[in-house]
Amino acid sequence: MYQVLQYFFRFIARNPPAPVRILVLIVAILVYGTTGFLYFELSANPDLTWLDGLWYTVVTMTTVGYGDLFPKTAGGRFLVGWPVMGFGIGLLGYVLSLIAAAFVTSQTKEMKGMSSFSLKGHIIFANFPGVSKLSRLIEELRLDPSVGKHAAVVLVDEHLEELPPELVNLDVHFVRGNPVRDETLLRASVDEARHAVILTRNPADTASDNLNVAIALAIEGRSRTVNTVVEIVDPASEELLRKAGCDKVVCTSRFGAHFLSQELLNPGVQEVVEDLLSARGGQQLYFIVVRQKGTFGEFVERCREKAHIALGTATAEGVRLNPPVTAQMAPGDRIITIGPSRMEYLD
Repeated sequence: MYQVLQYFFRFIARNPPAPVRILVLIVAILVYGTTGFLYFELSANPDLTWLDGLWYTVVTMTTVGYGDLFPKTAGGRFLVGWPVMGFGIGLLGYVLSLIAAAFVTSQTKEMKGMSSFSLKGHIIFANFPGVSKLSRLIEELRLDPSVGKHAAVVLVDEHLEELPPELVNLDVHFVRGNPVRDETLLRASVDEARHAVILTRNPADTASDNLNVAIALAIEGRSRTVNTVVEIVDPASEELLRKAGCDKVVCTSRFGAHFLSQELLNPGVQEVVEDLLSARGGQQLYFIVVRQKGTFGEFVERCREKAHIALGTATAEGVRLNPPVTAQMAPGDRIITIGPSRMEYLD
């Protein structure tokens, strides 16, 4: 008990924090105004009570001034009324300045990536590839109903100094730090995240895959429930990432070669693929879970009834495009379709 009192008088009493200072000032003004008002005005108005004095002090220091109570004596006006109004206005300005300073500090910390976030079901982007690419990714994901237009997004990057205004407008949270470290991932609430997208920082540098492998290992080591998608440059890194437990690996350089060759052989392929992959409109590509046994031909008819075209199946054995209509599908398998909107499942 002695140590507690010693700490109080040494630190709190000598250098009180702002909330304590404000509370002391409010109590002092209330006591001074209440007692002073009654001291000078009670002789002129014997019906006044302590509650009346307190009420007068509150409405005066907040500059409301209802006018139901006011001092009639010179002492009440100049020695109580004016000081209470002056200190009340000053205190109000002081409180507003503290609130504004706290708000600016909070905004600055978040812009600089110094904040920690307590989120759930959000999307984490590791590495900053540029404003344009990241903005398109976020907008595309939020257009899908399974993600939602208000889905929370956290960017984790070690080298970005301040969140760009374009990403601030998209309500992106920013955590600055090494995404390989546990403390950085904890600040981004990785354990409660729904998706983690690990982007390539420099598409021209195959060595950036090494960093992505390390980030993937750090995330998968903390939480196996996070759906992890990793972007790589060198196809040789794909096998290592799959062994690390990543859900999906996307090799941009390999897809670039496919697009170029197909556009040369089949002009117009790029427009078709862009329409299928973009959620902005038109027809999209979907993987829909089936909930009962059946043949591919049976599910083709059910898809047609819902304005979807069945292209193939995705089972434990892999992806098969245009399989025989007699191909068997089990509950939990997925059917690949083209359609105007997402279906959660197919019976």
